[in-house]
Amino acid sequence: MEVSIPLVVILGAVAYVAWRYMGLRVWHAVICLLFGFFLGATSAAPEIRRLVAAIVEWFSAGQP
Repeated sequence: MEVSIPLVVILGAVAYVAWRYMGLRVWHAVICLLFGFFLGATSAAPEIRRLVAAIVEWFSAGQP
């Protein structure tokens, strides 16, 4: 699955809203970023990619 720019923009917007209005600290974001980076290098990464692809496909199938 290729991560499209709109998905990256949506995730960036969610991160900004969490930082701005929900009290997300910079170090929280750094920890989450590092966690995602290292999780992507594990054997669980292909399954996570398949799960995200299935969710995106499910959401896009509901639109005309």
